[in-house]
Amino acid sequence: MTGEGVTGDTAPIRPGEELELDKLREYLRGRLDADVDALTVEQFPGGHSNLTYLVRLGGQEFVLRRAPMGPVAPKAHDMIREYRVLERIHPLFAAAPKVALLCEDAGVLGVPFYLMERRVGVILRDQVPPEYAEMSDLGGQASRALIDGLAQLHAVDIVASGLIDIGKPKGFLTRQVEGWATRWNGSKVEELPDMERVIAWLRDTMPQAQPPTIVHNDYKLDNVMLAPHDPGRIVGVLDWEMTTVGDPLVDLGLSLCYWQQRSGPFGAHGGAGWYSREAFIERYAQQSGRDVTRVAWYEVLGAFKLAVILQQIFYRFHKGQTQDPRFAKLDAEVASLVRVAAQRTRQADAEGV
Repeated sequence: MTGEGVTGDTAPIRPGEELELDKLREYLRGRLDADVDALTVEQFPGGHSNLTYLVRLGGQEFVLRRAPMGPVAPKAHDMIREYRVLERIHPLFAAAPKVALLCEDAGVLGVPFYLMERRVGVILRDQVPPEYAEMSDLGGQASRALIDGLAQLHAVDIVASGLIDIGKPKGFLTRQVEGWATRWNGSKVEELPDMERVIAWLRDTMPQAQPPTIVHNDYKLDNVMLAPHDPGRIVGVLDWEMTTVGDPLVDLGLSLCYWQQRSGPFGAHGGAGWYSREAFIERYAQQSGRDVTRVAWYEVLGAFKLAVILQQIFYRFHKGQTQDPRFAKLDAEVASLVRVAAQRTRQADAEGV
């Protein structure tokens, strides 16, 4: 997540993830119309990937994004690209935050970073927040907002806007499968036979790609910020690091993967008005006008990609490149996702989809 959120969602900076405030202060001086001498920094503790901080400059607030500490996978955590993508998408899709400043000089904080506006809203994770506690249709409103927001993002005209050049739509699905398979082979610490079967199935049953759109590539409930007293309205979509252009059902498949994996009071989103998997798919089809017949393939791809992302993080922990204790048991989550993906392939084969 990018870290914008409601008041009180920050925490002291985790040991080992501190920023060099003197260097940051001097870099910002003259580059932002703000009181840099009043600089204070806190951390947004959520997320497992990029590091996100709240930067206060007197009465102004910004969100700072940078790559995680230590070695990272090639081409991952590219904050320069994320900044430039957001800079172009924001005028066309208002839920994308407005960027404020890019620093490409690694001499300031050790890696490139950028600042963007801070948006204030509610991010739903594993507890119902106080703002929504008395709402009887929280699930329905939030479900519709999430799905409709995705359809609206996919409706942005990438040709007229020139955004088609942020990716390569031709061969997109093949590159997705092969690229993530390569990342898996470069980060695995043990063999998982189910994973090899999943990769083979994705190759053998690949559908014809849908007409290309913007693809967020990590669109999920806790990357969406809702209005504080209106869960039916999105005020921010977060975490644009992997955004590209390609088949929009890649976003739908990954969203469904997250939708079914959530725990806590939201369960599998089946109660209290939350949309079921089937209702989610139907609503997206209605809002987007797209053919979702082969959605099962995209769900498997989503589980596969999520497993690889978590494996890359666990690999860094396994190699001692990060000491964050939150990463110690990610291997179990990876194994679980691989089992889910393998089971979905069998279901899809049995259903003939």
